[in-house]
Amino acid sequence: MILSAAALGVNALGVTKFRNVPEKCESVSEENSIEVEIKALLASQKFAVLSTQEENRPYTSLVAFAATDDLKSIFFATTRSTRKYANMAARSGTALLVDNRSNRSEDIRSATALTVLGDATEVPASERPQWAALYIAKHPHMREFLSSPSTALMTMIVESYLLVRRFQNVTILKINP
Repeated sequence: MILSAAALGVNALGVTKFRNVPEKCESVSEENSIEVEIKALLASQKFAVLSTQEENRPYTSLVAFAATDDLKSIFFATTRSTRKYANMAARSGTALLVDNRSNRSEDIRSATALTVLGDATEVPASERPQWAALYIAKHPHMREFLSSPSTALMTMIVESYLLVRRFQNVTILKINP
């Protein structure tokens, strides 16, 4: 399901407030084009900012990631002794920020940012070879790190994508389990 800016309320300060008023896609092709845009951004970027919850505060980390073609899962690796791993073990709710900014002032209007919301857990040992292959295909330089017994391959089960273009144009893609 896609929610567009019409299903969002923006106050005088520009703060977006989500309303539970889903707006129907104008067409299947509109939904497909959003999915294509999300897939293209995920494919073009190697790194994302992961946000986990540490007590009552967010904690962010840079991670190398890989996404499934159906957009339902995103994978990343971390050492089990890290703060981010402990945070996800305590509270699985996570967010990823993927963007294509170039660190220039025109990015405010031209960059695309994607927030991914979901729950992250360690990939079960029985599924690890399949998902490790996906991850290594995108990040061959991470093979040694991923093969370490102290490294966990994490999967984020995606609930939704929030795609922001041209600074204020927000589209939400809900993922059905």
